[in-house]
Amino acid sequence: MDASETPEVPSATDEHGLPRRDFLRMAGAGAGLLLAGCAPPPAFSAAPAPGIERGRRGAGSSSHVLVIGAGAWGGWTAYHLRARGVRVTLVDAYGPGNSRSTSGDETRGIRSSYGDRATGELWTPWARTAIARWQLFEQEWGPVFRTRFWHQTGDVIMRATREPFITRTIELWTKNNVAHEVLSGDEARKRWPVIKADDITVAITEPDAGVVRCRAATQAVASAAQKTGAELVIGRVRPGPIVNGQMDGVILENGTVLRADAYVFACGPWLRKLFPYMENRMRVPIGHALYFGVTVGDTRFTFPNLPSFNFPGVTGWPMLPVDSRGFRVRGAIAPPAPPAGAPRPPAPPATPVDPAQQDPDLSSRWTNQDRVDGARRFLEARFPLLANAPLLETRACHYESSVNQNFIVDHVPGTSNAWIAGVGQAEGFKFGPVVGEYVAQRVVGIEGDPALVKAFALPTQEYERPPG
Repeated sequence: MDASETPEVPSATDEHGLPRRDFLRMAGAGAGLLLAGCAPPPAFSAAPAPGIERGRRGAGSSSHVLVIGAGAWGGWTAYHLRARGVRVTLVDAYGPGNSRSTSGDETRGIRSSYGDRATGELWTPWARTAIARWQLFEQEWGPVFRTRFWHQTGDVIMRATREPFITRTIELWTKNNVAHEVLSGDEARKRWPVIKADDITVAITEPDAGVVRCRAATQAVASAAQKTGAELVIGRVRPGPIVNGQMDGVILENGTVLRADAYVFACGPWLRKLFPYMENRMRVPIGHALYFGVTVGDTRFTFPNLPSFNFPGVTGWPMLPVDSRGFRVRGAIAPPAPPAGAPRPPAPPATPVDPAQQDPDLSSRWTNQDRVDGARRFLEARFPLLANAPLLETRACHYESSVNQNFIVDHVPGTSNAWIAGVGQAEGFKFGPVVGEYVAQRVVGIEGDPALVKAFALPTQEYERPPG
């Protein structure tokens, strides 16, 4: 059926309470046809990211795929597999966007400034594609869910000197034809007078960068995948046995075995719990974000009147009025050093690592006072008008890092039908729309660019093991 041939339907309301005729019109041709029961459309009209192919399946393609993990990567993988006509079952222990998940925070920045990463050459064009995808997701699905996910804040990076991060980011942006600005300190201070930037000599901006409401978007992507035909199962699984190079199902806690042609484990920090060989190939530290209240009626710290920002060790963005969580700060400024000649206080004794804090099921997500104080020092230094702003809420989540500082999209060792897709390096959420399409491509039998296969291979190197 052509997109222009929207079928006549009764004027009854749909499950959202919206008159169905209006719902189809609001959702756009793609979403409308999906909800009318027609075949899934292409995932997006935009061109795919470098290294991604569309429109076909490879040899031995799977007809039913189980995706374990309904977070940013798992949800997008399910969405793109459905766009290729693959039957999908999406499994999650707690549900999309839950508070234990890496994608369970309220907001995430979407930008392409990767001059500080060895992976910047690869990540920059993919991040640019991801920005376009988030914009398209907003256009297609924002009206369906009657909310807003994407906010084009722009992003500014401010530094006291033109350090290598700045220089390399500009090089990558220029190479990839990314619209950007390079500002002097005086220009930056004039443009954003609420930022205290007396020491800043250079600022670079990415005008079409933005912020996505992370938890809401993760839930919406999983819901969109279901709208296109994916099935969602809430439950915890463990990998089934490997027989003749094939994984034979996954096992729910009640003993039920779920079988498919292929399996994708996109379960973030839980990868270490499912696969013992991941234990020393990835780390799962906890990051903390704090949301501060802004004065009622003062729009200077609210979207769209301030960009997202990046200072050494600290990022953040303005309050998004769609849900008014607050002014977001991630990171902190250390306490000031003692005066010259003053005795330095003794270093506190090393705190033993609590094993529970390495377990995403058991870890406490409490943000302690030291982090709050450090964030307040940042506000005092850079946003003095917010120095005494009330702390409204905090969010914390595990993120994953690896020795090679790159994503993993590779077979589970010893199998040809099971995949690991994860280790987002604290940047994975923004890449979800692109990574999901790449994972779907690999699962349907298209290996694609050998350089990407090598870049995303399961690393052989491990972190140094602690003594003892």
